[in-house]
Amino acid sequence: MAGEWRDAVEEAREATGFTGDVLQRTIDGIGAALRLDHRADFYAELGALADSGGFEAFLNHWWTQALADAAPDTEAREQAIDFADVAVSLFARAVGGPKSGQSEIDAIVAGIEAR
Repeated sequence: MAGEWRDAVEEAREATGFTGDVLQRTIDGIGAALRLDHRADFYAELGALADSGGFEAFLNHWWTQALADAAPDTEAREQAIDFADVAVSLFARAVGGPKSGQSEIDAIVAGIEAR
């Protein structure tokens, strides 16, 4: 799965033009990047996680939040969230998870709602 994640991140970077730092999608990488007020919620949710199926969704959610928290300003934050949405969608498609259609991914990149 590491190869699929790496490919999804690179494709999302190209699609969105994201130039910020890409945080590691690991417990340590996410935890270190979160603001303190989010970090407590992150570790509490991690402790309550029961199944591995929920773990991927957990990582996706908190990785996106960590990217947003690490952004230096509002514009960078919005770009980081768009990048994360595309990366997570591409990764899910690559590993057979819940899928976003190409039109939804294109809409994220364009900054509009998919119909």
